[in-house]
Formats: sequence, structure tokens, C-alpha cells
Amino acid sequence: MAVVTQIQVRRGTASQWTSTNPVLASGELGYETDTNKLKIGNGSSAWNSLSYVATGANGTVTSVVAGTGLTGGTITSTGTIALSTPVSVANGGTGITSFGTGVATWLGTPTSANLISAVSDETGSGSLVFNTSPTLVTPVITQGQSTPTFTTNAYTLVAGDAGLLLLASNSATAGTISIPTDATTNFAVGTQITIINVGTGLITVQAATSGTTTVRSTGATAASPKCRAQYSAMTILKTAANTWYAFGDIA
Repeated sequence: MAVVTQIQVRRGTASQWTSTNPVLASGELGYETDTNKLKIGNGSSAWNSLSYVATGANGTVTSVVAGTGLTGGTITSTGTIALSTPVSVANGGTGITSFGTGVATWLGTPTSANLISAVSDETGSGSLVFNTSPTLVTPVITQGQSTPTFTTNAYTLVAGDAGLLLLASNSATAGTISIPTDATTNFAVGTQITIINVGTGLITVQAATSGTTTVRSTGATAASPKCRAQYSAMTILKTAANTWYAFGDIA
């Protein structure tokens, strides 16, 4: 008849091991019954100084040794993976391999500037450009609005007005909106600004410096068109350096 031999190792809960803190003999096993973790003694180190044996249990990733990469199953706990150097990461068989310097930098500090260095086929200059002449499919473009503050019945456009809808009102008193020269405020060619005459006082658009900035319109005075009535709207469009066209409900 075969002899059945039963082998048992020293065991206890994690807290029991920690509080007792025994020194395991060389090669002696110590098992935590509540965590399923295992330590092997070396004959000199106390329990709390020993490292756990890899058991396949869930754990916390605190770092990655350079060049070793990551493999294995899902990590369900939380932790930090240090990507100080390129590593290879296997993820469910799909794999993300060889993080280059630009990618590692962007993952560490995901700014738009760092994203440029991580994209290999970036075109253009300055901010990241995905296409020199991109095609936009059903884009949603919103237009901001502002209310100019008239000082002594006058307001001069500023860079922040580009593309806005200006609700211009000087109450019952007429007012003027002046377009600055390129040397003062260089609006991009193609800039459009729409002005709605909210008050009863009519708004006139003119060049801040006539002779330098040219304003053209079908108004009675072409170089200084005026909104026709309260709630009239006028749009001004820059077509070239110091050249603007005004159109809309003007007098």
C-alpha cells in the first residue's frame, strides 16, 4: 500500500506574520492565508525584510526595468509605470512596441507642443497641422459676440474683435467704429467683423487713419458707411493689407 505523505508549510494571516516577524530558515516557506502570498526564508532575514515570491496574484506596478518591457495578463490594481526609456508593451496580443523619445515625452506631459514631436508625419509649422488644406465635414462653427465700449462716442477695433459679432450701441447718440492700420493691429486677410446697430444712435465705420487704411462700400460716403437704422447690420471684410470692404444694411 502506497504511503500518503502530507506536507504543510508555516502559515498565518498577513497581520500575524507582520506582528510576529520571525526569521525563516534557509529555504523555509511562509504562506499568508488571506493574501495567497508566499515568502522563502534565507536563514537570517526577518519576515518583514523578505520579498514575496511571484504568485500570479493581482498587484501594484511601481516601475518598469529599462529594456525589459511588460508582458502578462491584466493588472487590476493601480500603480505607476515609469517610461523613462523606450519599452515594449504587450496588450492582449495587439501590442504597443518601442515607445520612442517623442511618444514617451508626450505620455509624460501630454501638451500640444509635445504631441508634435510624437507625430511622425506632421505637416506645416507652428501648431500641429494634420492637413495643409483640411476638408471639414459638417463642422459646427460658433461666432462669439462682444459689446464695444464707446469713449467720447468712438471705438477702435482691437485684435480680439476678429470674427466677432459686435453689438454696437451708443444709446441715442451717433458713434463711430474705426479700423486701425495694419501697423497698429494687423488683422489677417479674410477677417470678417459684423456690427449690429443696437441703439437708436447710428454707427459709422471709418478708417482710423484715412490715406493708409482704405474702406470701400456702397454707402452715401463710400469710405465711411453708416448703419441705415436701429438694428441694421453691417459686415466689414479685410481683402488685402489695409483694405476693407463694408456691406450690409448701410446708408
